[in-house]
Amino acid sequence: MATPSKSGFKWHIVVFLAPAVIVYTAVMIYPLFATLRLSFYSEVEQERIWVGLQNFATLFGDAIWSEQFWNALGNNAWFFLIHMLVQNPIGIALAAILSSPKLRFSAFYRSAIFIPTILSFVIVGFAWKLILSPIWGIAPDMLDAIGLKFLYQPWLGKEEYALTTLSLVSVWQFVGIPMMLIYAALLSIPDEILEAGECDGITGLSAFFKIKLPLILPSIGIISVLTFVANFNAFDLIYAAQGALAGPDFSTDILGTFMYRTFFGFQLQLGDPHMGSTIASAMFGIILIGVCIYLFGIQRRLRNYQF
Repeated sequence: MATPSKSGFKWHIVVFLAPAVIVYTAVMIYPLFATLRLSFYSEVEQERIWVGLQNFATLFGDAIWSEQFWNALGNNAWFFLIHMLVQNPIGIALAAILSSPKLRFSAFYRSAIFIPTILSFVIVGFAWKLILSPIWGIAPDMLDAIGLKFLYQPWLGKEEYALTTLSLVSVWQFVGIPMMLIYAALLSIPDEILEAGECDGITGLSAFFKIKLPLILPSIGIISVLTFVANFNAFDLIYAAQGALAGPDFSTDILGTFMYRTFFGFQLQLGDPHMGSTIASAMFGIILIGVCIYLFGIQRRLRNYQF
């Protein structure tokens, strides 16, 4: 009996993958390496020269540059922390409520909560800036209508409130993403597991915390790392609401706005593509370290909860 001949190289795989690989390389891989390469150069008398790690030494060691960098990094960390402590828990709670088979109009609620996610950053930024304005905004009148006008502050105009306010606006816009991901994870839990819990008297909130929550921990881990990457790449909302200077007095300045001002320049500040690329490379390094910690440190432990 003749043995079947080995099939040749599967060219159809290359054909189907090539368009995606080419596009991804053109818009992601090449710009990334070009940015990293640009960070090792500087311009002296209109001539580009190799300076190695000198730009990074300036960014971290020079008093002026380092002060701006650490301020932006600290603001970015606070921006991320609010999303982790507010957005994701609310998303999990909403998903748990909406996954209940007894809830009526759950599809409508899911759509209503998810709609802000598809809105433009510019629309969201300007809309909330108008809403919170002490001059023509509706926030003071709304608080006054319920007798709480004394709580109103010009939240976007005070350094101690501006970044937290914008973080909560971002939470309002994107809480639908963790909600939908957790909702899908909850629906994927086999009914047999829940029925077995009911036989042991585990129902309601007890069933969520003892059965469902451990089983969706891998999904929560993925949401956490996606939140980390998105927040440390943030730029649009801060720029739309507070401008490139990220006021007041750089209190809302994050790495994205800091990089933008440095790379392209703003008002009297001249653009410096080399230092801007250095900041972008530092952002890439921070995100890479965070993702690696998740992949090699946290994800391995979360696998123990998978069924």
